[in-house]
Amino acid sequence: MNTLFKKACLFSALMFGFSLANAADPAEALAQKSGCLMCHGIQNAVLGPSYKDVAQKYKDDKTAEAKLVEKVKVGGSGVWGKMPMPANSPKVKDDDIKTIVKWILTRSY
Repeated sequence: MNTLFKKACLFSALMFGFSLANAADPAEALAQKSGCLMCHGIQNAVLGPSYKDVAQKYKDDKTAEAKLVEKVKVGGSGVWGKMPMPANSPKVKDDDIKTIVKWILTRSY
């Protein structure tokens, strides 16, 4: 491996660690680490809906947490448009999915 490539890899790893360390909430850091924030913004839609919009849509639904945990695990499409959401289980642990979904539904936007 050349030196420049090694330095670039080290820099990327440090920046990733820095972004996790500076996340406002441990669940946000978990969402970042799990790749969720590549497709979802907290305030604004990216490829999928924003977490703010998800929380708003499900705010009065008492079954929302269970529905969303299942959706994150197995994936789905059609609720927010044509872009499908891929399955995230087993890549993301079930307990981590539950933590992220609770964070989405209960955070203050």
